[in-house]
Amino acid sequence: MPHVAGSVAELLHRLDRIAHIAADRLVIDDEPAFRDRGIRDLAWTATFGEDAATVEAARWIVWEASQELGARSASIHELYMARARGEWGGFTVPAINLRAQTFDMARVVFETAARADAGAVILELARSEQTYTYQRVFEYATSALAGAIAAGWRGPVFIQGDHYQFNAKKYAADPESMTEEIRKACRDAIAAGYRNIDIDSSTLVDLTQPTLDDEQRENYTRAAELTALIRELEADGVSVSVGGEIGEVGKQNSTPGELRAYLDGYRRELDRRAPGAIGLSKVSVQTGTSHGGVPLPGGGVAEVKLDFAVLEELGRVAQEYGLAGAVQHGASTLPDELFHRFPQVGTAEIHLATGFQNLLYEHPAFPAELHREIEAWCFANALDERKAGQTDEQFVYTSRKKAIGPFKRILWDLPTKDEILVAQADKIDFLYRQLGVPGSRELVDRHVRPVELHRPLPDALLATAAG
Repeated sequence: MPHVAGSVAELLHRLDRIAHIAADRLVIDDEPAFRDRGIRDLAWTATFGEDAATVEAARWIVWEASQELGARSASIHELYMARARGEWGGFTVPAINLRAQTFDMARVVFETAARADAGAVILELARSEQTYTYQRVFEYATSALAGAIAAGWRGPVFIQGDHYQFNAKKYAADPESMTEEIRKACRDAIAAGYRNIDIDSSTLVDLTQPTLDDEQRENYTRAAELTALIRELEADGVSVSVGGEIGEVGKQNSTPGELRAYLDGYRRELDRRAPGAIGLSKVSVQTGTSHGGVPLPGGGVAEVKLDFAVLEELGRVAQEYGLAGAVQHGASTLPDELFHRFPQVGTAEIHLATGFQNLLYEHPAFPAELHREIEAWCFANALDERKAGQTDEQFVYTSRKKAIGPFKRILWDLPTKDEILVAQADKIDFLYRQLGVPGSRELVDRHVRPVELHRPLPDALLATAAG
């Protein structure tokens, strides 16, 4: 069982003969031991530690280890620009939302990628998921990098802020305050080491307006404003990959006219704010899916009518504008037999979240008693989210994601998790192969050059190391 250190001194003691600090740098003394016991202790301490200085120290060590061991946070922007130029195609990049067991899931993602010689995979977390999974950006980045280190990964680690989304009601009441929330989210993400951010201002689209430009104006204006901010925040010479969105997931399907209006307006607005600034690398569209799927009254998920022709056409339009293509959200609960079609229609990226959560909760090795506890938690804490006419099964299906945060430590320490992780690895491998990413490592290495970036030694760690 990994150990949670209660002090900086205890943390350094646990790393004795595995790693040490020389001046302001981390030195790895025993790489196999560090990738095994050392990184687990660091990940658990960074996630569950109660002493702020110790948590900060653990996060610093993980970041520095990622620099030393070649698992550096990176932007996928240049890979996507190569796709926009027509230099590659034939596969769709999976972006996997890690809600639970984040360290172990990240480890499995990269172990599976290494076996498949796949480099094109993104780890992401939506802004809303930060809240209910109890994972803020510094913690998530640390867990993702720690999982890569544990997997023995050497190569770019793409960490993405998914759905940095405007709340339409809050925006209507106070546009500046709502926008500042998203600005702060971008600042925090970049400070934590994220190099990929998806701006979702599609919630501001007003379909009652007389023209497509009018409909998309608030959307493209805010997306351009935030892109300009992100470009200002770039301090290491790396262009953060920025994604836009034109169709709110679960709403009506997007159209080429809407996409052109958004991209034309976005470019005009970005040039007004930051002339010549690098713009979007991709754009998310709506093609008939919904986040999490639609649960049926007796269990299971309703069949989705996903329009691949719309997805293909919108992807071509996006590439006309110099983007990698279109992004598909809400896809992880689709039938297995559909995934091979995404690369066939030229989809640039696909977001996968709820399917992995479902596999965790519904695996035969998941303890029955814990199931009952989580269901009881949902009825005690999430009843205000229950929709009229929902059965108990539908309600639990839609609300159980909110239990991930309250049960986080239990899920990380689950005694049966290894059996469940085998199933997760099988699912990830299946998706890699259906999406065509095996063999993409060489292409990623050709276009992506992660920058070595060291962070200042934290005061508490400096004092302890000096002593």
